[in-house]
Amino acid sequence: MKPLAVIGNVNIDLILGPAAPWPKAGTEIIVDHDELRVGGQAGNSALAWEGLGVDYAISANVGNDQFGRWLSEAFGARSSRWPVSPEGTTLSVGITHPDGERTFFTTRGHLPRFSLDDVLAVLDGERLASGYALLCGAFLTEDLTRDYDALFDWADKHGITVALDTGWPLDGWTEANRDATRRWLSRCGVALMNEVETTTLAGKSDPAEAARILHALMPDGAIFVVKRGADGAIAIDADGNLVSADAPPVTVADTIGAGDVFNAGFLAALARGELPAACLSAGTTIASRAISTLPRSYGPAQASEEAVR
Repeated sequence: MKPLAVIGNVNIDLILGPAAPWPKAGTEIIVDHDELRVGGQAGNSALAWEGLGVDYAISANVGNDQFGRWLSEAFGARSSRWPVSPEGTTLSVGITHPDGERTFFTTRGHLPRFSLDDVLAVLDGERLASGYALLCGAFLTEDLTRDYDALFDWADKHGITVALDTGWPLDGWTEANRDATRRWLSRCGVALMNEVETTTLAGKSDPAEAARILHALMPDGAIFVVKRGADGAIAIDADGNLVSADAPPVTVADTIGAGDVFNAGFLAALARGELPAACLSAGTTIASRAISTLPRSYGPAQASEEAVR
């Protein structure tokens, strides 16, 4: 199996809910569920790999407070070289709704200060050679994002394929954000975006057409994946073929981080040398299990094999 790493945003998630209807200002409601857990795109993907028993490396930073110490402890030896920023740790409060959707309130915290030096202090390019590095949280890690070109150069030097999941821009898909993402795609071997991100960025309502447009910006042999939630996932593979996988029907308990869990399942299968269709199946199967279980479970590492039995 090829080596795996994730680079990006790790923060605290406080999940409360479900809440419906939204309470009026100045009132208080009681909810049935609460959970304090590791969050952020990078954190969610790493937890999925952990749950699947997949080996990985993770590069992140934390804030200088009790939450930062708690995050570091959650990853044990993998966080031993994480830098501590002087800011407080980024905190997201997620309010879930009965339909499984959620609303987030997030502080800026430590994430903007995550830098290229922080990445290189943690990750060993030689050990990750010929592997995959999931790069996420682009619009939250401001210091690192400014140095993406240098990060891509480092990855190219070591033969590391970058898999990009930008997340949603805080200020929306402005022309500057579109231009930046197109440039990043030109350096990435894998792209993992949800349907709304894909169609908005490409300016096309059909996800397959939008995926083809964005796939054309990427290097030869790249894969562009569109995560479609309950509708499964599609991809334009290295040969330009459209492949797809359905999502198994489940009763949704908590959709937070579903796309990040999909990323983990997809890349784990890709690192095992599986074909894109099987990788899509692995991602949808593992994400579906995660969003339908409390406490969260991810299933076996070979979920792609189970899906086709």
